[in-house]
Amino acid sequence: MSKVTVVGAGNVGATAANVIAIREVADEVVMIDIKEGVSEGKAMDMMQTANLLDMNTRISGVTNDYKATEGSDVVVITSGIPRKPGMTREELIGVNAGIVKQVTESVLAHSPNAIIICVSNPMDTMTYLIHKISGLPKNRIIGMGGALDSSRFKYYLSKALNANPNEIEGFVIGGHGDTTMIPMKRFAAYRGVPAASLMSAETLDKVAADTMVGGATLTKLLGTSAWYAPGAATAEVVEAILHDQKCMIPCSALLDGEYGEKDLCIGVPCLLGKNGIEKIIELDLNDEEKALFAKSAEAVRKTNAALPL
Repeated sequence: MSKVTVVGAGNVGATAANVIAIREVADEVVMIDIKEGVSEGKAMDMMQTANLLDMNTRISGVTNDYKATEGSDVVVITSGIPRKPGMTREELIGVNAGIVKQVTESVLAHSPNAIIICVSNPMDTMTYLIHKISGLPKNRIIGMGGALDSSRFKYYLSKALNANPNEIEGFVIGGHGDTTMIPMKRFAAYRGVPAASLMSAETLDKVAADTMVGGATLTKLLGTSAWYAPGAATAEVVEAILHDQKCMIPCSALLDGEYGEKDLCIGVPCLLGKNGIEKIIELDLNDEEKALFAKSAEAVRKTNAALPL
């Protein structure tokens, strides 16, 4: 029996729980939230679709009762305040650091062997915080951001190519921020054909630029952070772990010399399986990409410096 806990039953957490359940990624999903009745109500609403969707996953919701999360294989942390229009992810650090710290300690008290997936923003810094306060092996702490950024990159590529999104290849590395992420244009492809040979350099540059502000674009339109794609990206990471898929998914991982960086969580291609991050894939970056990665790492370190450690 596989069990997933989703901490935070807001838009992102509830969407992640719903996708995990519909895809039957886990046998049981527990949602926990600080607001009375929210996780219980959303769990009940989701379970009332079980017969309609032929869904076998069991979903429950609780308020602040971490005992209900006991024995979780994977814990997803979405807790924290979302972005508002005009806000950067980095501006959330003060409030969200305290929340993430308390949540991490609470879930590990009941599920000491769990793999933790961090969704809370600023995501790279919150992932780093979990490393610092938990003492867990680095393979068991994963930041989700790269999976989401890569899905947005593939969306913009598919629009530019007027192509099926399922036939697009593309990924993003670097920090999960509007100015720090690095869409890897050189590796973007449509059924193996390099995107650079199918569109102008100017168009590909625009695709990359649109990807970088993809979250801010949605925040401006919605008045709050997006949730469908973040929730689905989170579910993708959970599925890769619980089903031991050995998928290569860009995630925020703690580096120990890879890409020339140490003691830093930042987005890199990771092989995900039952042990969490089973391998960090080191790309042979060209000079331009190395410079962008170094600049991104510097920005993430600057944000980390504001952590109350």
